[in-house]
Amino acid sequence: MRLQTKLALLIVTLLLSIILIFSFYIHSLITKSLTSQIGDRALSIAETVASIPEVKQAFSTKDPSEIIQPIAEKIRKQTGAEFVVVGNTEKVRYSHPVPERIGESMVGKDNDVALKGKKVISQEKGPLGPSLRGIFPIKDQNGRVIGIVAVGYSLQDIENITTSNRKKIILISLGVIIVGIIGALLIARGVKRAILGLEPKEITHLYQENKAILESIKEGIVAVDLNGKITMVNQQAINMLQWPKGKIVLGTNIIDLSPYSPIMGVIKKGEAVFGQEFWYNDKFFIANYMPIKSEKGIIIGWVSSFRSKSELYRLTQELSQVKQYSEALRAQTHEFSNKLYMISGLLQLESYQEAIDFIAREFDIHHNLMNFIKQEIPDAMIGGLLIGKFNQASELKIDFDIDRESSFKEIPETIKRDSLTTIIGNLIDNAMEAVMKPGAKGKHVKIFFSDYGKDLLIEVEDSGVGILPEYQDRIFEMGFSTKKEEHHGVGLYLVQKIIKNLNGYISYSPNPEGGSIFIVIIPKS
Repeated sequence: MRLQTKLALLIVTLLLSIILIFSFYIHSLITKSLTSQIGDRALSIAETVASIPEVKQAFSTKDPSEIIQPIAEKIRKQTGAEFVVVGNTEKVRYSHPVPERIGESMVGKDNDVALKGKKVISQEKGPLGPSLRGIFPIKDQNGRVIGIVAVGYSLQDIENITTSNRKKIILISLGVIIVGIIGALLIARGVKRAILGLEPKEITHLYQENKAILESIKEGIVAVDLNGKITMVNQQAINMLQWPKGKIVLGTNIIDLSPYSPIMGVIKKGEAVFGQEFWYNDKFFIANYMPIKSEKGIIIGWVSSFRSKSELYRLTQELSQVKQYSEALRAQTHEFSNKLYMISGLLQLESYQEAIDFIAREFDIHHNLMNFIKQEIPDAMIGGLLIGKFNQASELKIDFDIDRESSFKEIPETIKRDSLTTIIGNLIDNAMEAVMKPGAKGKHVKIFFSDYGKDLLIEVEDSGVGILPEYQDRIFEMGFSTKKEEHHGVGLYLVQKIIKNLNGYISYSPNPEGGSIFIVIIPKS
C-alpha cells in the first residue's frame, strides 16, 4: 500500500474515531443537561405555586379546587408544563389538567417524600404517561405541611428535544467527516508532493546513499537555512573546521560555532560565490557557496563546499614537481644528447683518451651521487626528490651540493614521508629561485641532513639575494611573499604548519657569504 493511501486512511480513521466518541459524549452531555434543567425548572415552578398566598388560603375553604384549579392551569399554560397538580395531605387532587380527575388520589411514591417536608425531583409514570416532575411541600404559617405541589414535564417531550439535538449532531458530524476526508486526501497529496512522490523505502535508500556520498567526498560540506541554522554537515567538514565532536552540530546556528563565517554575508547578498577564501582556526580555506532552491525557484537555504588552501597548494606543488621532473628529464635528455654528440666528435677526431676521460668524469658524478643517496638517504621518496632536484639544478646551471657528511637513515615511521618531501621540496625550490634572481652572490645550493641523536635536522643554504631585514619576521605568514606574481606566500607557511604538527621548529638566518640559511629540527618521538 502506498504512503499516500496509508496516510489518508490513517487520518480518516482517526477522524472518524474522534468524531464518534465526541458525538456520543456531546449527546450524553446534552441529554443529562436538558434533564437536569427541566427537573430544576419543574421544582422551581412547584416552589413558586406553593408560595402563592391564595393557594395556601384555599386549603381552609370548603372547595379548595375552585380557587386552586384556575391558578394552576394558568401557570401550567404559561410554563408549558405537562401538569400542575396541587393536593392535600391525603394526596387528594385540588387541580389537574383533566378536570374530571380533580378529587382523585395523586399517583407516585415521591409524593410521600414531599409530604414529609422535602422537595423532590423524580421520574414517575402517572395518568398522563411517564414524566419528569418536581414536588414541593405547601406549608402554613406555622411551618406545618398542609399539601404538596407537583409540576411535571412529559418525558416524550424531552425525548423529542433530545432527538432534534441528536439529528443536528449527526448532521454536523457528517459534515465534519466529509470535510475531514477531503482534508485528509489533500494532506496526503501535499505530503506526497513535498517528498517528491517518493515512498518511505525510497527515501531511506536515498538518504543512506546521499550520506555515503557526502562522507566519501574529500571536501567539507555544510548546508544551512536562511537563518544560518545548520541542516546538514559531513564528517569531513567537522574535522576540517575542528568543531567539537561531542556537540550536536545539526540545528545549531553556524554563528555559534564560527562567529566570523562568511556564509551569512553570502545569504544576505543572495548570489552564488565561487573560490572565496576565508580564515578559520589558523587555516585558509577556499569555499564555494550555492543556493538551495525550491521547486518554484525560491531560495530556501545555502550549501557551502570548501577545502583547505594548504591542501590545494600541496596538490599544486605535487603537480608542479611532476612537471619539474618531466622538464628535468627533458633537459637531461637534451644534455646527454649534446654529450653524446661530443663523445661522437671526439671519437671521429680520434681523441680517444679525451673521450674516455669525459665519460669517466660524467659517470663518476652520477654514480657517486646515486651511491651516496642509496647509502645515506635510503628513503625512496626523499631520494627520488633529491635526484629530481639535482637534475633540475643541472639544467639551470646551479651548483647543487648534498653534504657528504649527511645521514638520513633513521626516520621514524610515525613521521609521514610526504610531510618531509613537502618541507625539503619547498626549501630547495625557494633556494633555487633565490640564486636565479639578479643580484645573487652565486648559484650555489647546499643541503645537509642529520639523523644523529633524538632529532632530525635539515639545513638548506643558498647564495641568493637573501631576505631584507624588514621582511624577516613575516616570511612565515600566510599570503606574504616578496614575489610579484599571484598565488604565492603559501610555501613557507605550509612548511611551518607541518613542522609545528611534528612538534619541531624552523629558523632562518642570513648567510654571512650572502643568501639564506634555513634550519629545520624535528623530534624523532
